[in-house]
Amino acid sequence: MTTGDSFQVFGTTAVLLVTEAAALAPARAIADAELAAVDLACSRFRADSELSRLNGAHGERTTVSDLFATLIAEALRAAELTDGDVDPTCGQALISAGYDRDFSELRPGAGAAAPAAGQVEGSPGAEAGFAIPVNVPGWRSVELDPATPAVRLAPGTQIDLGATAKAWAADRCAGEIADRLGCGVLVSLGGDVAVAGQPPGGGWRVRVTDDHAAPADAPGQTVMITSGGLATSSTTVRAWTAGAASMHHIIDPKTGQPARSVWRTVSVASATCVDANIASTAAIIRSDAAPAWLAAGGLPARLVRHDGTVQTTPTWPTDLS
Repeated sequence: MTTGDSFQVFGTTAVLLVTEAAALAPARAIADAELAAVDLACSRFRADSELSRLNGAHGERTTVSDLFATLIAEALRAAELTDGDVDPTCGQALISAGYDRDFSELRPGAGAAAPAAGQVEGSPGAEAGFAIPVNVPGWRSVELDPATPAVRLAPGTQIDLGATAKAWAADRCAGEIADRLGCGVLVSLGGDVAVAGQPPGGGWRVRVTDDHAAPADAPGQTVMITSGGLATSSTTVRAWTAGAASMHHIIDPKTGQPARSVWRTVSVASATCVDANIASTAAIIRSDAAPAWLAAGGLPARLVRHDGTVQTTPTWPTDLS
């Protein structure tokens, strides 16, 4: 038997499930504190965040908190693991594409359309045109001194940690709740799912769809996870229009534009949610080459083309629904 709660955070919906009813209130308190700390560290949309201060430092070395240094280190690890496909220095490219405020504030008539990626139970057209290309400086332009800790960005560089910070926060919340309360826990932040502790009998049932907020009968697949994380990256969720152009939030660092991918959605399971999200984001950017790359890494993955055709890697589980 599990009990849970849902709430809004980071411009998306969070779901918290625990295996013991008495643990729900303290689990929510732990999650709220952890998520507030991550938001203060790395929100692009808060003038008082460490990320805003760093992006506005004009290339000066900036002392940062241990938490922010850890989040930057995760983003740089993602870039190294993916040969630069998942790159934190895409901040200016996102702004150029119109993603210049919290996604919940983007509305039709304000340069964006309402959201159009997995759901815990209980593409834009490539020919539509994109933003003017923006040069992405590359992750090696970020100098991190973890001992101080301090960071220096090359002049003109703007970083965004959206490709890793939310999934890292899901892992962090799940781990802290399980360790401190001794219960099984699932944390989903906008469809980025992390689990820890002893799962309920049979595991956690997760509905994988294009949109994590879709109803239970939406096209998708129900899978069971008992440990680690499951992440979904999609070009249909954080998507908007700017004039006649269709936009989304996954930037291809090679072009400085929203990625032109054959996949509208990619879901990946891994030992952690952040590793799953790194792989799912890179898969969108790698397009046709993604299935072979994911399979070579032994990663269970489900990839959905724009016409709804589904392709999976050999280790992806069978449908439970």
